[in-house]
Amino acid sequence: MGDSSGSVSIDVERIFFGGKEHRVRTRHGPLSVSVYGDEDKPALITYPDVALNHMSCFQGLFFCPEAASLLLHNFCVYHITPQGHELGAAPISSDMPVPSVNDLADQVADVLDFFSLGAVMCLGVTAGAYVLTLFATKYRERVLGLMLVSPLCKAPSWSEWLYNKVLLNLLYYYGTRGLVKESLLQRYFSMEVRGNGQDPESEIVQACRSLLDERQGANVWRFLQAINRRHDLTESLMKLQCRTLIFVGENSQFHADAIHMTTKLDRRYCALVEVQACGSLVTEEQPHAMLIPMEYFLMGYGLYRPPQQETSPRSTLSPFCISPELLSPESMGVKLKPIKTRISLNV
Repeated sequence: MGDSSGSVSIDVERIFFGGKEHRVRTRHGPLSVSVYGDEDKPALITYPDVALNHMSCFQGLFFCPEAASLLLHNFCVYHITPQGHELGAAPISSDMPVPSVNDLADQVADVLDFFSLGAVMCLGVTAGAYVLTLFATKYRERVLGLMLVSPLCKAPSWSEWLYNKVLLNLLYYYGTRGLVKESLLQRYFSMEVRGNGQDPESEIVQACRSLLDERQGANVWRFLQAINRRHDLTESLMKLQCRTLIFVGENSQFHADAIHMTTKLDRRYCALVEVQACGSLVTEEQPHAMLIPMEYFLMGYGLYRPPQQETSPRSTLSPFCISPELLSPESMGVKLKPIKTRISLNV
């Protein structure tokens, strides 16, 4: 068993780190896009949260062998990196105008045009989920479905707006250090993995902390500034016809936004998965919790995980952790229902 699961992990690692990097010119500046898999397959577009890129936002999900086999078997993955968030990025010139959220959505359309892609599946986290949802409302014919993790959909509240303004000032003068870094880690992760006086910080938080050290504060400032100026998508959500699968950690700062979004989407095409003891970044903190809901969601498109000889011994998820409603063909097939599903950790 150990040998077989090890070989899967090695293959996933080779694929994840062996992608092709493309520099895509868009109408609002260049973007870095990493492409993984067979480009003849349907496209899966990903977009990370503020201050993250695909390495720090989606690595946990794609290093989960079952999830990787499901996604890479069915899709060619196009990881969009926000401007200046790629490894080794230089500070963006202050002469460059700060993009609006509409500009960010238009950039996604430009990426699709660059690769000659038609309709795509989308996977976004928090700020990235907002950008992809906005893209779906502006270019409805180009989106097959949305998989959103702790998504934003409303304009920022006064408290969030003011909090972000403080962060923006700190970013401008000090970069992603000190209080800014701690605030971002609180944004991503639950207390369970951030540690406290008694329990140590988990490896995933330590890794993210290290990656944040490499971010250019000026570049993160631009993305956060755009997101802090976002507008409410509530009315546009009602017009979406694509299926939507929403994940949210019960300890996410954006839990209320995810619930609100679920209530505003067409109930025939939306399902909600609430993950216990988890923050916003479900893709890193509890990626196994996403596997079975994604699998049944994609079955509605005729997409399946290839047969495997073993399930990963690292997996903490079994079908019995999921509400039977969510597993029914009605819920995750042709018609989706907004179901509040709790996933418990097996300790």
